Amino acid sequence: MATETRHTGAKRLLPRLPALLAAGAGVAVAVALAAVGAGGGASEAIPGIPDAGAMTAWGLPVARTLTDVAAVATVGALLLVVVLLPGGRKLTATQLRYLNWAAVAAALWGAASVAALVFTLSDLFATPVADIASPAVLADFAITDTQGRSYALTAAAGGVIATFCVGVTTARWARLALLLTLVGLLPPAFSGHSAASGNHDAAVTSLALHLLGVAVWVGGLVFVLVATARREERAADAVRRFSPLAGGALLAVGSSGLVSAAVRLPSPGELFGSAYGVMVLGKAVALAVLGGMGWWHRRRTLPALREGRRRAFVRLAVGELLLMAGAIGLAVGLSRTPAPGSGDTSLSPAEELLGFDMPPALGGFPKTPLFTQWHFDPLFAFGTGAAALLYLAGVRTLRARGDKWPLGRTISWLLGLTVTVFATMSGLAVYGKVLFSVHMGQHMILAMTVPILLVLGAPATLALRVLPAAPKGSPDGPREMLLKLLHSRYVKVISHPVVVSALFIGSAFAVYYTALFETLMRSHLGHMFMLVHFLAVGLLFFWVVIGIDPGPRRPPHLGRLFVLILTMPLHSWFSISLMSSTELIGEGWWSLLDRPWVAEPLDDQYNAGAIAWATGDIPVLFTTVILAIQWVRSDQREARRIDRRIDRGDADDPLAAYNAYLAGLHARDRRAAAHRDAVHGDDAPRQQPPAV
Repeated sequence: MATETRHTGAKRLLPRLPALLAAGAGVAVAVALAAVGAGGGASEAIPGIPDAGAMTAWGLPVARTLTDVAAVATVGALLLVVVLLPGGRKLTATQLRYLNWAAVAAALWGAASVAALVFTLSDLFATPVADIASPAVLADFAITDTQGRSYALTAAAGGVIATFCVGVTTARWARLALLLTLVGLLPPAFSGHSAASGNHDAAVTSLALHLLGVAVWVGGLVFVLVATARREERAADAVRRFSPLAGGALLAVGSSGLVSAAVRLPSPGELFGSAYGVMVLGKAVALAVLGGMGWWHRRRTLPALREGRRRAFVRLAVGELLLMAGAIGLAVGLSRTPAPGSGDTSLSPAEELLGFDMPPALGGFPKTPLFTQWHFDPLFAFGTGAAALLYLAGVRTLRARGDKWPLGRTISWLLGLTVTVFATMSGLAVYGKVLFSVHMGQHMILAMTVPILLVLGAPATLALRVLPAAPKGSPDGPREMLLKLLHSRYVKVISHPVVVSALFIGSAFAVYYTALFETLMRSHLGHMFMLVHFLAVGLLFFWVVIGIDPGPRRPPHLGRLFVLILTMPLHSWFSISLMSSTELIGEGWWSLLDRPWVAEPLDDQYNAGAIAWATGDIPVLFTTVILAIQWVRSDQREARRIDRRIDRGDADDPLAAYNAYLAGLHARDRRAAAHRDAVHGDDAPRQQPPAV
C-alpha cells in the first residue's frame, strides 16, 4: 500500500512538471526585473535627457533571461542525449525525442538573442526600439560593437544548432552538437563588465568558466528531473551519472564566482555597501543552499531513487530548480548593474591592452621581475589544481587497496603542474605579452618541458587502474569511455608519427609566420588559446615518443628515435629563421605597446630565436636519455618473459617456434632428398652446395 501511494504521488507530480518548470522561468524573470530595478536598470525619465523607454527598460532583462534559460535548456537536453542516457552509435527513440527538445530550445535561444540584441542597441543609444530597429543599423551594431557581436554569435549558434539537431541520428553528431552549444555560450563572457574591467583576462576566464558550470549544472538537473518524472528507461543511471558532473559544476561556479567578485569589487566593504555587492551576496547564499541540497541528494534521495522511489528526488530537484531560477535572475540583474568603480575610465593604454599596467624593465638576477611579478590566471590555476587533486586521489585509492604506484610518476606529474603554474602565472606570463623573447621562453617551457614531465606521470594509466569497470550489460562508464577515446580513430590519426611531427613543428611556423600571431595576441582568448595549443601539441608529441599511457599506435623504440631525430632539425631551422629574420613578427601588436625600455624590437626577436634554439636542445637530450632507458627496460622485460615461457615449456614461445621452424625446414629437405633417391636412384644429380 505504501509503495502504491508513493507511485501515485509521483504520478501526480508528472502533470505538474511543465507548470513547475514554467514557474521556474517566471521566477527567473521576476528576480531579474527586481534586481534591475534595485540596481538602477529602470529609472524615471528625466526631461531633456534621451531615454530608451519602458519597453527597453523591462524588455531587455526579460530577453536576457529567456536567452539564458533557453541556452541552459539546450545544453541540458544535449547532455542527457550524449552523456546521461548513452546508447549505441545510433540514437534511440528516447534520445531522438530529447534531441527534438534541444532543437526547440536552441530555436528559442536564437530568437531571444535577437531580441536582446535589439533591446541592447536601444539601451545604448537611449532610443526607443521603434526608432532604431532598422536592418542596416542592426547589422552595423552586430559587426562593429562587442556586445552586438556577442548577441549575433549566440543568435547564430542557436539557429545553427536548432537546424543541425533536426537531422542528427547518430551519437557522434549529437556530441558535435553539444560541443557547438558549449562554444556558443562563451561570447557573452567577452563583453560587458568582464571585458571592460582591469585584470580583464582573469575576469573573462572566470566568467567563461562560470557560464559553462551553470549551464551544465542547471541544464543537466532540469533534464534528469524530466527523465525521472517521465519514467524513462535508465533514468536512475542518468541521475547517477549526473551526480559527479553536478559536483564539478558546483566547484566551477563557486570558484569562478569568487574570482569574478574579487576582480570587480574594489574592496570587501563593497559587498554590503553597493547594490552590486548585495546581489553577489545573494548569489553566494543561493549557491551555498544549492550545495547543501546536492549533499542531501547524495545521502538520501539517490539511494531511494535506485530503489524505485522517485517522489523525494523530484520534490527536492524542483526546489533546486526554483532556487537556481532565482540565481539566474540575480545574474541578469548583475549584468545590468554597474560594479563599484566601473565608471572610472582612467585606465592606461597598457591596462586596456594587457589587463594590467606596463611592468618595469627586466633587471638582473636574483631581483628579476620574472620571479617577483605574478598574475593570476583562473584557467591554469583551477586546471592545475584540479589535475593535482584528482591524481593524488587516484594514487591514494590505489594504495588503500594495496596496489603500488611508482613514486617517480607522482613526482613527475606534480613537478609538471608546478612548472605550468610558473610559466602561466609568474613574470613569464606578465612579460610574455610585452617581450617576444619572454613569450618564446614561455612557449618552449609549455611545449617542450612541461609535456615531458606530464607524460611520464602516466595519468591515463592511473585512471584506468582506479576507475571501476561498468557492470556487464550496463552503459559505458568513465573507464570504458576513456578506453574508447584512447583507441578511437581520431586519436589514431593525430598520434601517427608523421601527423604529430607536422603538428609539433608546423604549428610554430603557422602561428609566427602569418598574421595569426598578432591576431591572437590582441585578445585574452586568443592568447590563452595559443598557450593551450602549444601545451596540447607538446603533450601529443612526447606521448608518442616517450609516453607510458596506452594508445592506438605504439611505434617501436627505434621508430620513436627516428621521429625525434627527424623532427628536431626542423625545430632548429625554425629557431635560426627567427634569429636571421629582418622583418618584425607581430609588428602591429608591439607598436601598440608603450615600451620605453625596449630600444630595438628586432634585437628582442633575435633573443627569442636564441632562446628557442637553446631551450630546445636540452629537452631533446633528456628525451633521448629517457627513450634509451625505456628501450633497455623493454628489452629486459621481454627477455624475462621469454625465459619464463621457456621454463614453463610453452610451445607458443617465439624462440621455440623459430627453432621448430628450422627443424621443419631440415626435415623437409631430408624427405625431398629421400624421395629423389627413390625415384632416380644413385644416378640422380646431386645439388652442389653454393661456393663460398
